[in-house]
Amino acid sequence: MLTSNRRLSPPDASSSGGFTLIELMVAVAIVGILSAVALPSYTDYVLRGRLVDATNGLAATRALMEQHFQDNRSYLSGPCTKSPKAGPLFTISCSLIDKTTYTLEAKGSDVVKDFSFTLDNFGKQRTTGLPSKWGGVPSGGSYECWVLKKGDIKC
Repeated sequence: MLTSNRRLSPPDASSSGGFTLIELMVAVAIVGILSAVALPSYTDYVLRGRLVDATNGLAATRALMEQHFQDNRSYLSGPCTKSPKAGPLFTISCSLIDKTTYTLEAKGSDVVKDFSFTLDNFGKQRTTGLPSKWGGVPSGGSYECWVLKKGDIKC
């Protein structure tokens, strides 16, 4: 059996392998900055994903309306009388002007309460309600679009 004459010395504080308070503070600051940037972007991303419920619901209801018109030559007593829904956060309402003219509107609730979109029998798409942080609602009679992204008002 071999024996060593070397003495084991206690480890120095400089070679302990732990983190200093400064290093910990820098790591916390980096995580804080990343969260401050990422969280609003993620929130807007999730919100944009929920807006698709409104546009899909309007398009599906329009298809049902057109199918009813083809069968009956009138929009009256069609799918609008059944209170269509567009996902859990949007409700679709119908305005029947006469037997050949209608406007569908999807209004949001809960986290999308400020959003409102319309679609008529001519296929004109309009954004009629947006939260203030998303910018203003497009104005004028010539626009035909749904604003589905923050700051993306190109109508």
